Amino acid sequence: MKEDYYDILGITKGASGAEIKKAYRKKAIEYHPDKNPGDKNAEANFKKAAEAYEILGNEEKRAQYDQFGHAAFEGGGGFRGGSMNMEDIFSQFGDIFGSAFGGGFGGGFSGGQRRSKGSDMRIRVKLTLEEIAAGVDKKIKVPRKVQAPGVKYGTCSTCNGKGQVIKIANTILGRMQTSAVCTNCGGSGQNILHRPSGSDPQGMIKKEETVSIKIPAGVEEGMQLKVSGKGNDAPANGIAGDLLVLIEEIQHDTFVREGNHLHYDLYISIAEAALGISKELSLVEGKARIKLDPGIQSGKTLRLRGKGLPSVNGYGTGDLLVHINVWTPKTLNKEQRQFFEKMLEDANFKPNPEKSDKSFFEKVKDMFA
Repeated sequence: MKEDYYDILGITKGASGAEIKKAYRKKAIEYHPDKNPGDKNAEANFKKAAEAYEILGNEEKRAQYDQFGHAAFEGGGGFRGGSMNMEDIFSQFGDIFGSAFGGGFGGGFSGGQRRSKGSDMRIRVKLTLEEIAAGVDKKIKVPRKVQAPGVKYGTCSTCNGKGQVIKIANTILGRMQTSAVCTNCGGSGQNILHRPSGSDPQGMIKKEETVSIKIPAGVEEGMQLKVSGKGNDAPANGIAGDLLVLIEEIQHDTFVREGNHLHYDLYISIAEAALGISKELSLVEGKARIKLDPGIQSGKTLRLRGKGLPSVNGYGTGDLLVHINVWTPKTLNKEQRQFFEKMLEDANFKPNPEKSDKSFFEKVKDMFA
């Protein structure tokens, strides 16, 4: 089981944005490769801290994590922390270290050069209840921006490939040196030299690609998954954006979903209600047989535990709630009519609810309690 992001940074769930940033900076400095040369354990902790900060440092991602846990980011492997190299992490979060390491990234990580990041893409995926119950792998065709074949980039003449420009100013305290992102190349250190025909000003073209999306069981309408690195590519060999997958649930013909629970209306005849009967139900997965006792009343609810949907966080499975509805025939033949006319004054057919039989309003009250 993956370690909790709040535990990794040593903070509580109620921590503010400033506290999260402070906690990450502390961990990142503690496990920084410049302070721990050759230490693989420190490098692993450094990446874990970056992974936790990428999620908790973003309000939208943090809300998803608080609601769904790690499953919210399992659509395509989640965060890139395990596969990104150290340069990728520094390019995204390097500014958080401030001057802790002399203003540079250290360890030979591009000498302060930044890598641009491609834009994220969003798609909607519709799922049936059967797919949600079991989890599913989807293959979706996505039109992504990629570098055009034959595009060439060269070293930026303004910053000489460093991605930063140095400015020196005379002040009353003496000469002050500051660095800023190069406005000519956007910090990438490269400019386009050859742009193939049909490509945009950054040398990019649209190309359709089939993306595999692993959707865990138990996802809900409106939940958003992330497939890392499958958004638009960035020019000059930058970092690819992410593909954000919004879940849409197709309404089922039989079952109504309520969280991890399912509701099912079972209609039976007056004869079945009076005599009692055994019924076989088709579930989302498999079948189940239930026994209805003689004299069962319309409005009775039977609970089949564990026959609902699995929790997306792995916290068990919901129940199936079977609501009994006694069907009254709308037309009767002569013999049937005569039978019911005889029963009008029969004491056994007079309504006589027991104290345990709740009224409709009591059931509604319990539902909202």
